[in-house]
Amino acid sequence: MSSPTGPASGLPVRMPRPRQPGRHRRPEPVAAPEGAPALVLAVPGPPSAATRGLAEEIVSIARSELPGLDARIGYLDGDDNGFPTLQSVLAHAADERTARFEQARAAGLDVKEPDGPVGVVVPLLAGPDGALLRQVRQAVMESRIAAELTDVLGPHPLLAEALHVRLSEAGLARADRARLFTVATAADGIILASVGGEEAVQAAGITGMLLAARLAVPVMAAALDQEGSISSVAEQLRSSGSQQLALAPYLIGPEIDATLIEEAAREAGCAAAEALGPYPAIGKLALAKYTTALGIAPPQPQGAPVR
Repeated sequence: MSSPTGPASGLPVRMPRPRQPGRHRRPEPVAAPEGAPALVLAVPGPPSAATRGLAEEIVSIARSELPGLDARIGYLDGDDNGFPTLQSVLAHAADERTARFEQARAAGLDVKEPDGPVGVVVPLLAGPDGALLRQVRQAVMESRIAAELTDVLGPHPLLAEALHVRLSEAGLARADRARLFTVATAADGIILASVGGEEAVQAAGITGMLLAARLAVPVMAAALDQEGSISSVAEQLRSSGSQQLALAPYLIGPEIDATLIEEAAREAGCAAAEALGPYPAIGKLALAKYTTALGIAPPQPQGAPVR
């Protein structure tokens, strides 16, 4: 038998902790609104097990940041046999939304007929690539499903952080300037390699300036898909005094054949870091594009600073 102050046995009762007042109060956790559109990650390039693993890790990061998020993966070059196309993913999401509405009505619930976009399509691209973005838009149009298409993930300071981490993992940059940790092979000039032509180079240059501020070395963007662009930038960096260059792919990974990165590094006569891949910031930026499109308050994308 218990009393108003606790159990009769005298065992302690765990009481809820009072909310901390003031500006140091922890924010309330944000969850996806009920019935919100799906986040559909549009993955470019030929599908593969590696690509699927990368995409699944990115959507897992997004789900962990926003509980209740309906996140799906659509492949631009999918075959609907293990790699669903963007069109089929949008169609399936629409069918499921209709089915939920009809089931609720059949159960006698007073529910509003769903409207608005079925999904928010987020291209898995760090920078603009006209050809791939046209492919995404075409797939959305062919699906005949109401969907909103967001911009690409960059430029963004979190991408500069991710590039820094990839360079440090390859031994091409200091991991932490504050501790003055030095690497014998640290580069004194960075080639930021993008795809998508001149527009992509200009967009990469913005993130490149942020990366240059982190590393305190010159960073110049170049196009992997423009002949002579990589070698020209390498020559400019060397003529300005940089002797030990490194190539940093401004790419998630699936959008380009990995051998092109190796060829570009040979052309520049330098070592290369890995593509950005499923770095945590990628999932957070994809989620930020989704929440911005819907006009809902997102969890702020933050990464551990690498100075």
